[in-house]
Amino acid sequence: MEYDERLRALEHRVAMLEEIQHATPHVGAGEEPTPPPEDDTFWALDGLRSRMTEPGAVMVVGSVRTPKGVEARWQTGASVDDLFDSEFAERAEAFSALGHPMRLRMLQRLMTDAHSVADLVSTGEFGTTGQIYHHLRQLTSAGWLRATGGGRYEVPVARIVPLLTVLLAVD
Repeated sequence: MEYDERLRALEHRVAMLEEIQHATPHVGAGEEPTPPPEDDTFWALDGLRSRMTEPGAVMVVGSVRTPKGVEARWQTGASVDDLFDSEFAERAEAFSALGHPMRLRMLQRLMTDAHSVADLVSTGEFGTTGQIYHHLRQLTSAGWLRATGGGRYEVPVARIVPLLTVLLAVD
């Protein structure tokens, strides 16, 4: 019985994500996106609401070019039922990794102008190499960073929009 319930829940989530994906217009190479009309403040919300059933859904979407030129186009969504049925506490490590000002600053620098531990050390704002690696381990373990070799780190493309969304959410 538990297997059947889990399978139905997965099928529901896949169907919902496919519906969101197909309903989202994609901008082709060289095309400029069409901005929503100025009087249409809630255009994204209205689109989501027209595609979801009660009690609703949550969606995160973004199209970003970082100061280093990395392009990130990303979206995800979940039904309210799926979110409330999930274990909130399972996300604690990801939130905890962001809960230190130095780690947030490191993420910012690695998305804007730093590439490596040496770059972070050279700024003088992050302490010793050991302290820097301590924070980088926390961020890497939680998936906010990826080691690319040779003391180099990057924010994975799939984490750029979620990270910026978290920042926007607390503003």
